[in-house]
Amino acid sequence: MTHANFVSTDWLDAHLGDPDLRVIDASWHMPTSPRKGDAEYREGHIPGAVFFNIDEIADTSSGLPHMLPAPQAFARAMGELGLGDGMRFVIYDSLGLFAAARVWWTLRAFGAKDVFILEGGLPKWTHEGRAIEGGEANPKPATFTPRLDPHMVAGVDDVKAALSHGSAQVLDARPADRFAGRAPEPRPGLKCGHMPGALNLPYGQVLEHGQLKPKAALIETLKAHGVDLSRPVLTTCGSGVSAAILALAVEEAGGEVAGLYDGSWSEWGGREDCPVATEV
Repeated sequence: MTHANFVSTDWLDAHLGDPDLRVIDASWHMPTSPRKGDAEYREGHIPGAVFFNIDEIADTSSGLPHMLPAPQAFARAMGELGLGDGMRFVIYDSLGLFAAARVWWTLRAFGAKDVFILEGGLPKWTHEGRAIEGGEANPKPATFTPRLDPHMVAGVDDVKAALSHGSAQVLDARPADRFAGRAPEPRPGLKCGHMPGALNLPYGQVLEHGQLKPKAALIETLKAHGVDLSRPVLTTCGSGVSAAILALAVEEAGGEVAGLYDGSWSEWGGREDCPVATEV
């Protein structure tokens, strides 16, 4: 394993039958994409994997996409998926590394300890000719005890405080054109631009071949985008998915993650009381 939060395809293949191991398919695609994670899961997934739908295991009353659910709602969803206390979790997605990072962060935020991401995800697994099965899962119910760590989750006031007091660097994972305000947001009704004082590191720049870059390259990439790894970093993006990739990158590079802004631009860009800067 090259990264602390990952397991290799070899490792997972060797441990698939372990009684305390659970595999989670976290595949999700942008609203503008024709692809659907749940449909792809039914077509083919790693044997024994359950599908974690970030749009449904969410606070659907907030009006914002896939926000963290209340602890008891999360515990119920985990239990129904057969994901319980004392288990080890390996998460993957169909893009290599995308929404798996969000589910990794979510499980850890709710107190799960042994949470890992499959290096290279489903593309690497299938490229190596490893086993795949189709259809729905039929997991045995389990009990998950949620222990939400509030320090892992940032709200709009936390972001405003970080920007005004410099208590943390705010790092935005959106593409450069969206950050600058030159390209429209994929979600209608949002302002274009970025939080004044935020840094931009498009999430794709910490990846190569569907995997996180090696540690030395991560450090170099973060520094090149203005990140000081001796200071805390608060991550944000469009809706809280790719922000988790940056949180993962900062942690793997040896930095401190001060929180992930769950509402991200879906919240900030839709509020009148949140200032916006552009580079147009």
